[in-house]
Amino acid sequence: MNKKTLLAACAALIMVLIGASLLYNVLYDEVDSGGLATVATVSPSTESAEEATVPATEEPDYSAPNFSMEDWDGNVVRLADFVGKPVILNFWASWCGPCKSEMPEFEEAYKQYGEEIHFIMLNCTISDAKEDAKALITENGYTFPVYFDTTGEASYGYGASSIPLTFFIDAEGNLVTYAMGALSGDLLQKGIDMIYTAG
Repeated sequence: MNKKTLLAACAALIMVLIGASLLYNVLYDEVDSGGLATVATVSPSTESAEEATVPATEEPDYSAPNFSMEDWDGNVVRLADFVGKPVILNFWASWCGPCKSEMPEFEEAYKQYGEEIHFIMLNCTISDAKEDAKALITENGYTFPVYFDTTGEASYGYGASSIPLTFFIDAEGNLVTYAMGALSGDLLQKGIDMIYTAG
């Protein structure tokens, strides 16, 4: 292994460890018996980075980390583009059996809530082939929106070292809860109930 490759590997490992550590510290409050980890909801700060001072007693900021991704047609979009409606962010890959097992549940939820909730079914493209991912979606007739994490920015930022992994984000862009592993329909509905109230 040459020096350049070794440095790149070390940098990638450090990014994963830092991202996972930060995400764990920000997200984890308690895990309820239903299988969803709960987090407090905090309104995002309106101060600029230079003006912001965080007293030791202030609650942590639970804003969902922003990232870039590609849509089905290759257009670059950002998570911040979806603020205004709740978001379900699901990390998956075409080779992942548990990911495939929960997709029918997401399809049913999308058919029911697709106008009120943004579904971001994010393929971990750094460890998957985009062609395989698209084939899986097409062959099964899924209609939920599919996006691609081609750079790994989202996977590293959210510590998605094990998939499936699902985050529930409120309309203001705050992390509310998350779940590791395949979701049942009941557990998916529980997450939806935490971020969406029919008005």
